[in-house]
Amino acid sequence: MRLSDLEGYDKITIQCHDNPDADALASGFGLYCYFQSREKDVRLVYSGRNQIQKSNLCLMVEKLKIPVEYVQPKNQGPTFTEGLLLTVDCQYGAGNVTGLAADNVAIIDHHQVEVKDVALSMISPNLGSCSTLVWKLITEEGFDVNSVASLGTALYYGLYTDTNQFSELYNPLDMDMREALQIDKSLITLFRNSNLSLRELEIAGIAMIRYSYNDDYEFAVIKSQPCDPNILGLISDFLLQVDAIKTCVVFNEVPDGYKFSVRSCIKEVNASELAAFLAQDMGSGGGHYEKAGGFISRWRYEKNYPTLHTEAYFNNRMTQYFDSFELIYAEEYEADISSMKKYVKRKLPVGYVKADEALPVGTPITIRTLEGDVDLTVEADLYIIIGLKGEVYPNRREKFERSYKITGEKYSCDGKLEYVPTIKNRVDGSTMTLTDYAGVCIPTGEVEIYAKELDKGVKVFTAWDKEKYMQGKPGDYLAVRCDDLHDVYVVERDIFGKSYDETI
Repeated sequence: MRLSDLEGYDKITIQCHDNPDADALASGFGLYCYFQSREKDVRLVYSGRNQIQKSNLCLMVEKLKIPVEYVQPKNQGPTFTEGLLLTVDCQYGAGNVTGLAADNVAIIDHHQVEVKDVALSMISPNLGSCSTLVWKLITEEGFDVNSVASLGTALYYGLYTDTNQFSELYNPLDMDMREALQIDKSLITLFRNSNLSLRELEIAGIAMIRYSYNDDYEFAVIKSQPCDPNILGLISDFLLQVDAIKTCVVFNEVPDGYKFSVRSCIKEVNASELAAFLAQDMGSGGGHYEKAGGFISRWRYEKNYPTLHTEAYFNNRMTQYFDSFELIYAEEYEADISSMKKYVKRKLPVGYVKADEALPVGTPITIRTLEGDVDLTVEADLYIIIGLKGEVYPNRREKFERSYKITGEKYSCDGKLEYVPTIKNRVDGSTMTLTDYAGVCIPTGEVEIYAKELDKGVKVFTAWDKEKYMQGKPGDYLAVRCDDLHDVYVVERDIFGKSYDETI
């Protein structure tokens, strides 16, 4: 669905969920501005038992001049809305939004799919905020977000709050929006510093004296009373100040499930990956290497664990996580090649970029991919390989020239990649598309590897990145170059099957 598909309606009512948060208000405001620019008769509303009371939200509405209206629920029958009813940051018919009667309904949301019978729907649960989804939709229609003075600030704050102060920011589109918006920093500071009430201060204090601790793996788990998600982050940050705690998870109940915050202060645990593990098959999770969070759907949890209380679930799941992998430090690793087979890479064309042809030597860069950000510095012998799915592999000239032959052709992904990798210049903040600088190369077939299928998860700290690990799941392959037994890495199962042939 595109927003242009909704422009056939002259009257449009945009409805936030009950007790709207900053993301609901921001994404609703973005849609309001867009449809107003298309000369539609548009309203922005919310309903429910309570009107907006939180000080940061009241300030947001006032300072950004968000024209949101409160619709008092009727005792008998729902309020009828003419034209199109568009629910934002929620799904029509779900439990967190008061039903308004309408002949025509559409949905724009970033939560897990709850309602499946609304034809006009755009639901993207992989995004950190609904603000990001609205930003994507309105920019695709050619609308300049920064043409409305306060809209960029609203969308930025919506993303900020829904990703726990950006600590749960893991989708590249979320990052792209954050960097594209023009914002009023003083207002963001004002909203941010009006976010904690005395009651929430009490909640944080009580939670921290009711922790559970695992001595074997040095993690802590805390259940908090219901509170703003940012309070979970505050408690998590405080826990990591304790010398014995290396990772932690703080969670609470929300109307439709469980919100949780994750922290890690050791390189062996990527908080983003841990958050995804905790929410696996029941919700979503992600963020940064040190800070992350997520959400677990109540109905999915109760279906999978009908008799298990949540404190036990998080403690058990954390233990399962630490039991699920072994650590490999490539520089020290002594591979048992007797248990591995030899393979050679198929001569399939892939992309490559010679880094110093894109930016000057010495420039610190961040390569953004779906798998995460990779921080590098441009060097004269640095080559960047773009794999079959858009994955990125740094290479030095010596290994690149032995492993690949340049064809002289221009690389094109032909829209086959879900997200095209980008390069961010960390000096001036500019962003470039990696594929714009890419040529085509083909494996020479002369370099062999030892490899074996994994029956247990691994975390590999490669020779070229000693601070962040490559994760391998059961079914993936652990690979070691035959000409350098300390060049150890992981290849995803589907990529390995497409890329390598066993040698005889």
